[in-house]
Amino acid sequence: MWGVNWPMMKLSLREITPLYFRALTMSGGALWLMIYFRTRGVRMWPRGDEWRAVVTLGLPNMLGWHWLSILGVKELASGRAAILGFTMPIWTVLIGIAFFGERLTRRVAFAAVAVALAIGLLVSDEFSALSGRPMGVVWMEMGAVLWAVGTLLMRRTRFTLPVQALTVWMMVLAALCLWVIAFFSEPVPVFRFSAGMWASLAYGVFINYGFAQIIWFGLARDLPPATSAMSIMAVPMIGTLSAPLVVGEWPRWQDFVAMVCVMAAIAAVLLPARRPSAMRQR
Repeated sequence: MWGVNWPMMKLSLREITPLYFRALTMSGGALWLMIYFRTRGVRMWPRGDEWRAVVTLGLPNMLGWHWLSILGVKELASGRAAILGFTMPIWTVLIGIAFFGERLTRRVAFAAVAVALAIGLLVSDEFSALSGRPMGVVWMEMGAVLWAVGTLLMRRTRFTLPVQALTVWMMVLAALCLWVIAFFSEPVPVFRFSAGMWASLAYGVFINYGFAQIIWFGLARDLPPATSAMSIMAVPMIGTLSAPLVVGEWPRWQDFVAMVCVMAAIAAVLLPARRPSAMRQR
């Protein structure tokens, strides 16, 4: 669902500006999730200091990432944007080493080199292409860094608000900010969209911000952390491979090599090392 969403976003941007698209789909998704979780008995209304967690975690995780990434999608091929966006796990580890005293391992060093190779390939290709958009790479990597910062803050913040409610309110906060930014920076949409555009908006509301979020919460709750985390490896791969079917964007060889590099880097930082005793038992 998240992988196909990348070319679906690119399809939407043919008829609507980036920030209005993001504000529309995020608002609809937040409303849909709030109704769903409320009917499931989740406490949705924050209390006291819980509002502080909504703001401090929502600004980098939701507003920063979704704002900058949609600007990157506007400039780049959708599969290429997905590959760059999902360098986030590696940025998380590198920022943790630089600022939070986490240990540098050979796995992390390998991941950093692999991601640097992927970014270098895509940046060089954007500069050499006649219609290249190197700023799209910058937007995507800035968004990935903010998402990584938000992830580190999530790990280090104690909050009593259920994570489902926290996610919904972070989406509400980000959507409100995006409506304001869009109003002052983009022309107001006319809402005379094609049928495909309406379908793409519905996909963003009900699938990207709806069912995919619900499934993710189930994975995070019921599966080991490494198993659920490894599922994000599939997102850039599916985004790249589905782009020809959705928007007619055919990947170049640089995209495939970069995709392999990023997937290898994600595996290096997320897969747990096997214990010697466990290997002997096998």
